[in-house]
Amino acid sequence: MTNTGPHAPTKNNDLYLPHGSTAGAGHVLDIDPKRAGWTYSSLRIVALEPGETHTLTTGDSEWIVLPLDGGCTVRTEGDEFQLLGRESVFASVTDFAYVPRDARVQIASGAGGRFALAGAKCERRLPARYGPAPEVPVEARGSGGQARQVRNFASADAFDCDRLIAVEVITPGGNWSSYPPHKHDEHRPGEEAELEEIYYFEIDGPHGFGYQRVSPSREGGADVLAEVRSGDAVLVPDGWHGPSIAQPGHAMYYLNVMAGPGETREWRICFHPDHVDTTGGYR
Repeated sequence: MTNTGPHAPTKNNDLYLPHGSTAGAGHVLDIDPKRAGWTYSSLRIVALEPGETHTLTTGDSEWIVLPLDGGCTVRTEGDEFQLLGRESVFASVTDFAYVPRDARVQIASGAGGRFALAGAKCERRLPARYGPAPEVPVEARGSGGQARQVRNFASADAFDCDRLIAVEVITPGGNWSSYPPHKHDEHRPGEEAELEEIYYFEIDGPHGFGYQRVSPSREGGADVLAEVRSGDAVLVPDGWHGPSIAQPGHAMYYLNVMAGPGETREWRICFHPDHVDTTGGYR
């Protein structure tokens, strides 16, 4: 198993990326397909001081600008979106902006803040759009010690993208989420979609932490057990992922960014057969 590594990840090494290990070029976190060793999914975190701006050239990828804390203005090719943002990822859902491939984007923040840029290599060039916070579907998933809140702001059935799928999850302190362990590393029509996935974590409280498990679904597959803290990320190129475990007294946030080669943009998963209930669903 791997739990360290500041250099470019490989298939079975450096899938855990501690805070700061990918910083550079104006980003506090920068995961592109080359660094991840895959084809589609990307994630950047930008921190802006009051009055600062950041320029994004989207290239061959579509992107969502998602405030983590603070608000901003997103401008691209005649479109301008005022994002109210939020105080923190634990406070509420947020509005967001979608920007297309082959565009130049400016992100400006008068008061400063941190902004996630979730991206996916894509083919279609869709129009830039605003995603209002009240329209984000919020799902209560699981029960008891597996209860968590899922914010489906860019799930496959909530917001139109070409390949990008992205959601946020809040796990109360002491609870498990991403459970039962599940995978999406094979193309099986109607049953499972092949998706590369990034987990980005924040923990409520200055000394909080959690744990993330990824176990092999095939010989030589991804194998990670990581103690995660705010700003850390875990790459899931394949394998059973989960549980994600929050320290008692400290809620856990994670942002999931996914994309894959399927002709249809869909989130279809397979549960680990040793950890499902009689209905085959989430406990």
